[in-house]
Formats: sequence, structure tokens, C-alpha cells
Amino acid sequence: MRIRPGVELASLSDIGCQRENNEDQYAYWEPSTDEEFARKGRLAIVADGMGGHEGGQEASRIAVESIQEVFANAPDNDAQSLLSVGFQVAHERILKYAAIHPELQGMGTTATAIALQGNVLYYAHVGDSRLYLVRGTNISRITHDHSYVGRLVENGLISAEEAETHPQRHILTAALGAGAEVWPETSPPIQLQEGDVLVLCTDGLWSLLSENDIRTVVARSEPAEACRALIQMTKDRGAPDNITVQVLRLSAV
Repeated sequence: MRIRPGVELASLSDIGCQRENNEDQYAYWEPSTDEEFARKGRLAIVADGMGGHEGGQEASRIAVESIQEVFANAPDNDAQSLLSVGFQVAHERILKYAAIHPELQGMGTTATAIALQGNVLYYAHVGDSRLYLVRGTNISRITHDHSYVGRLVENGLISAEEAETHPQRHILTAALGAGAEVWPETSPPIQLQEGDVLVLCTDGLWSLLSENDIRTVVARSEPAEACRALIQMTKDRGAPDNITVQVLRLSAV
């Protein structure tokens, strides 16, 4: 896979310590031509399937493939629009797949996808996989969890710190393939700087690591080493779920 100058990238997924199969999926994509790359930029995705091992695996696969297909094949250059359309297509395809395979009713997946055009970040997000930005000694979470506990935080009933260890933090309120409609979270474009690091991860990672854990590892390590270290740290703490992480560091072109 060709990775053009401008980012250092690493991705890693692990089954964890207790699961029998990996329902997570991830992808990184760049256009084949420099002309198209100049228009569309880069795409990275993580997804965490649910609904039984076969259903979860299929849902996350469909989501990643659909989002990438829409982004890659559409003539449009509007990254935010392409991400949103990709999520809608993924949602509809998962619903259709579940209708054809009734034994997989309840299948669904989280998804967090980013598009990078130069130093400008666009994203779309559903569920509780996360996107972090590490800048210098600071880390900030870009996405908001679509979860029961996330709603408690938004309504001021518990603090963000309490949410990180709440026993019901994994109950989702939105996922691709769940419900008649899906409304992915987006935001205005975010301007990044050289040296910024983006971390995409599933809840198998963030549920056992603090933001400070993630920041510390990412700040001192190259992306490939950071991925290995983060997953090993998670497994050292029991890793009851699958673990997936992508780390992208912006570098000089």
C-alpha cells in the first residue's frame, strides 16, 4: 500500500484476551493517482461490529467496505459529504443484509472515519469508537460517544471522568444497522498542524486506557511502536474485547 509523504501511519488489530474472533475492522486508503489524491486526500476508518460473532464481523466489514467504496468512486471532492453518504450507504446495506439473513437480526457496528486533505481534517462518526487528537503534551477527544452514558454526561447527570468507568458505558444509542435512520456526527473542518497525531480506536482500547495513557505512548513513540505498545498495555489489563487502533502523525510533505 502506497502512503504518500505527509503522514506516518500504523494500524493494528488484536482479538484481545477473551474473545474467540475479531469483530473489528479497519482500513486506510489513498487514490492511485496524484491528481485524484490532490482532490480527495486520505481516508482512514475503524469499525467495531456487534450482534454475535458472524453478525458483528459482517456488519463491520460491510461498513468499512461501503464507506471506502463511496469515498473512492464518487466524482465529488467534498470529503465531508462523501463521508456522510458513505455512512448512509453502509447503514442501508447492513439493514438489507440482516433482512436477507434473519439469523443475524441485531447486527450492527460502530464506525469512525476520517478524511485528510492536506492538513485539514474531516470526520464522520457513529457509536463509541473514538477519534483523539494529540498535539504536543495535550490530548483531546474529537468524537462524542453515542451511548447511554454519553447522554448522561451531556445532560449533566454524571461527569466525563465518571463516564469512563461507568458499568453501562458500552450501551450504544446509535450504530450503523440499528434503527430506521442514522445521523452520523460531523463537524466543520479542523485545521491540523505538523506533528499532530490522530488516534482512531475501538472501545476495546479506550475502555482500559486513560487519555493520559494514550497521550504518553503516542507522544514518545513512532506510530508503529505506539500501536504495539497501546495494544500490549490493553492486553496486560485483561482485554476482554477486540482491540483496534490506527495512529497517523502529520509530517512535513
